[in-house]
Amino acid sequence: MSVFPKISLRLEVENYLKANFLNKEVVSAFGKQEAERKFETLLQNLSHPPSFTTVRVNTHLASVQHVKNLLHDELQKQFNGLSFPVLQHPDLQDVLLIPVIGPRKNIKQQHCEVIVGAQCGNAVLRGAHVYVPGIVSASKFMKGGDTVSVYSDIKGKCKKGAKEFDGTKVFLGNGISELSRKEIFSGLPDLKGIGIRMTEPVYLSPSFDNVLPGYLFLQNLPSAVVTHVLDPQPGERILDLCAAPGGKTTHIAARMRDQGEVIALDKIANKVEKIKQNALLLGLNSIRAFCFDGTKALKLDTDTEGEPPFLPESFDRILLDAPCSGMGQRPNMACTWTLKEVTSYQPLQRKLFTVDPQIGGAGMMGAGLTSEQLKQLQRFDPSVVPSWDTDIDSLRDTRTEDMIRLANQDCIGFFIAKFVKGKNTKVSIKNFSNLLYPSGMPGLVDQCDP
Repeated sequence: MSVFPKISLRLEVENYLKANFLNKEVVSAFGKQEAERKFETLLQNLSHPPSFTTVRVNTHLASVQHVKNLLHDELQKQFNGLSFPVLQHPDLQDVLLIPVIGPRKNIKQQHCEVIVGAQCGNAVLRGAHVYVPGIVSASKFMKGGDTVSVYSDIKGKCKKGAKEFDGTKVFLGNGISELSRKEIFSGLPDLKGIGIRMTEPVYLSPSFDNVLPGYLFLQNLPSAVVTHVLDPQPGERILDLCAAPGGKTTHIAARMRDQGEVIALDKIANKVEKIKQNALLLGLNSIRAFCFDGTKALKLDTDTEGEPPFLPESFDRILLDAPCSGMGQRPNMACTWTLKEVTSYQPLQRKLFTVDPQIGGAGMMGAGLTSEQLKQLQRFDPSVVPSWDTDIDSLRDTRTEDMIRLANQDCIGFFIAKFVKGKNTKVSIKNFSNLLYPSGMPGLVDQCDP
């Protein structure tokens, strides 16, 4: 059931997306009315969290069953003995799924209010507590230990430190304040811990803050699918372009049993440090991370001895997680970007550019591809998911295969395309193709767009 308004977009952006979504091929296949319904459903579902939390097991350090048992015990502690099912994905064996309970409708809203920023609000809907930097406003009488109602300022209109806010806000649930209003807005820069400990969230989802570090990596399901499609093998040399924060990089290394070499590039230095930290946490030694612009990764003459840029045909496989708008992330209640900003990624994506797991649906019509070609893409489309309310009682009556089917569908907006370089194959993204070994080796492009 929809409890939040649809994602708020600038009119020019919504019209642009709608025009692309309701292209001739889509309208011809579904009819205009059904196509418009699917588009509105997409916008509505983007503002709500997926029906499952997805975590990836670091199989380099432990077996999936061992970690699954540890996680089950951890969830029982978090939820005071309440039994949450932990499902192992049948096609992605290193992925575990935990149902999200909600929306919970009978939560009494309190007089004492806390307003948080939109990003913080999105994190709360995925199971996080409220950290001090995310708090924008608090009632003037709030003290430590008070029960408070938490709201998201989805349009970013609330002033920092305000004592009340009457603008557009969305109720996220109730929690206990760890600090007083005075302490939160004291101006001390070292206040970064939990400000509000959520006790009655609208969507009940486990918190993974410092839960089984080294064994688990919180990752959206389509992102986990990517590495399975790439299918890295032990001993190979693999390039991950635009790699931060390292979720897919570490997944590649784990799938290779940490045998071979994974080169990770990102052009922002602190993001490269995050890749290195994640590799260290997960005990992976095959990863080498460099601060380098992926658009300049190809060099046609001098060998740089294992560091970027690289000579042609240097890698067995390449993963390109091309920069994108990120509008397919969920929940996402508002995006203030202009049309120019939304469309600015296309030139950069172009500049960068067997049988595998088929979890997503076919690609979106409108690019002139045949039905067979569309089946070679994977698109994760939140608009295909019906309204779904989840509570503990309904979980007991739901078949595992039905929950898996829902998890495959009700996730973030995403698409995956895989290219295999052949002797007589022309690949439109020249540099991306030339970095691969001569033939038969795959490269992969993925994006988080609706």
